[in-house]
Amino acid sequence: MVENIFLKDQKPISFADYLYYNPDSRENLGAELPVMVYRMLEYSLKDELIKRYGKEEQVEIFRNAGRTAGEFFAKQFLNMDQSLDKFVGELQDRMQELKIGVLRIENVDEESGKIILTVAEDADCSGLPVLGETVCNYDEGFISGILSVYSGKPYTAIEVDCWATGDRVCRFHAAVEDTE
Repeated sequence: MVENIFLKDQKPISFADYLYYNPDSRENLGAELPVMVYRMLEYSLKDELIKRYGKEEQVEIFRNAGRTAGEFFAKQFLNMDQSLDKFVGELQDRMQELKIGVLRIENVDEESGKIILTVAEDADCSGLPVLGETVCNYDEGFISGILSVYSGKPYTAIEVDCWATGDRVCRFHAAVEDTE
């Protein structure tokens, strides 16, 4: 095996290191990408993971990756020290500003922590044909990560409606994980 001398004494690269963006690096093209380019990356990764590990493992990997991103997003871009109403308003603004999707809260049960929310114009699936399954596993994790950081409790979000199931919004049921 050939040793990589360039990485020999290098510190481990963190998730945050990969997210650094210098606007001067794309002076002609800018920071935005078409949804199609994002989906080529996402769905080619999904396809490769399914081939190697199976559908269940692919879903779990995407949920976990989404959770990591959601936790990072919450810590870096959102104010955790505000009421739920203000937090949701800020989250809605950020998601729309970054073209992730249009977030709406349908129901919050403050006693149990259960939340039903929708994301319209979702980058992962809006406009897809009916495929017969929900496809926004990354978003499930992303929402779980954001809610977990904000609440200080472990959340899980599951997609129940999706463009790929014939709906026109992605609907998620989020709840505090049962830790017993």
